Amino acid sequence: MRLLTYNVNGIRAAIKNGLIDWLREQPVDVLCLQEVKATHDVVDLAPFEALGYSYHWHAAEKKGYSGVATFSKIPADHAVLGCGLAHYDCEGRILRTDFGDVTVLNCYFPSGTTGELRQGVKMGFLADFYDYVQNLRQERPNLIVVGDYNIAHTELDIHDPVRNKYTTGFLPEERAWMDRWFAAGFIDAFRATHPDAVEYSWWSYRAGARANNKGWRIDYISLSESLRSRLLAAGHHPEAVHSDHGAVWVELRS
Repeated sequence: MRLLTYNVNGIRAAIKNGLIDWLREQPVDVLCLQEVKATHDVVDLAPFEALGYSYHWHAAEKKGYSGVATFSKIPADHAVLGCGLAHYDCEGRILRTDFGDVTVLNCYFPSGTTGELRQGVKMGFLADFYDYVQNLRQERPNLIVVGDYNIAHTELDIHDPVRNKYTTGFLPEERAWMDRWFAAGFIDAFRATHPDAVEYSWWSYRAGARANNKGWRIDYISLSESLRSRLLAAGHHPEAVHSDHGAVWVELRS
């Protein structure tokens, strides 16, 4: 199974920027998109259906904001919109799909970039999400948790760790949460296969950041430890330029 996760920063804009043509060249079984910024009824989904995808969609209540969608060529056995906490579910942040013994969580974590209030929301989300996942693991132990975490974990994951030490997305308490996350039985699929590589998944639109590769690795594919033996490869698609993010992929043995 090949899975790809991609924050498209507006699915309609990404389609205009050539997303469909790019996907035609990608052998992807499960496609997880974040920040779709639309409800499914205002997007022309015929091109996705022509590629063999069915979909599940979890939009935010606020128009043009947030939202996640999971497209798959493998029929999902079960889908759940949200995590059961209304103050997050209204923002369209978590979408669960089950494929056999594997559960995929397509996630868009809050960013905290607009000030202390949203940073507080982000930290609350991290605590609540951790508990939600630990509970889910009792029922569904083989988890793949993908999406935009809005956190660069280590100094390898950000172009300027010193200057960004106290910037949201690289705060000590956020990085400590990532330490706890991976210590609790999850594998960073990219780091497991590329322990020392410096690759990024997001670049600011400012000051030619992408052209100069001054980026952050904030998009992840986390696997339950139980899936380690099925991990074949993982990586980034820096050539995917339909958004300010790049796509991240993993290949697993069935």
